[in-house]
Amino acid sequence: MIYMYVGLAGMLGSILRYWIGISLFVENVFPYSTLACNLAGSFVLAWLTTIGFKRIYVSSELTAAIGTGFVGSFTTFSTLSVETVDLFNKGHLVLGILYIILSMIGGLLFSRLGFRIAKEELAS
Repeated sequence: MIYMYVGLAGMLGSILRYWIGISLFVENVFPYSTLACNLAGSFVLAWLTTIGFKRIYVSSELTAAIGTGFVGSFTTFSTLSVETVDLFNKGHLVLGILYIILSMIGGLLFSRLGFRIAKEELAS
C-alpha cells in the first residue's frame, strides 16, 4: 500500500512541478522554474523532517508519500543536469556554471534555513 501512496504523491508533485515549469519564467534562457522548485523542495523537506512530521502524528506511510513521493518528484536532479548541459551546448557557459552554483549552494542554504526555522518553532 505504501507504494501506492508514494506513487500518488509523486504524481501530484510532478504535476505541480510541470505546471510551474510551463507557467513561470517561460521566456528565459536561465532555468528559473527548476531552480525555484529545487530550492523550495530543499526547504520544505528539511522543515518537514525536523518539525512538520513531529508536531502532529503522521504515519510512516504518509511521511514516505510526502517526503519521497511529493517532494522527491517536485524536485529533480536530472532536469538540473540536462538544463546545465543544454546551457553549455548553447554557449551559455557562465549561466551554466552559475546555475550549478546556485542550485547546489542554494539547496544547502535553503535546507539549513528549513532546519533552523523548524528548530526555532520547536523551541517556542
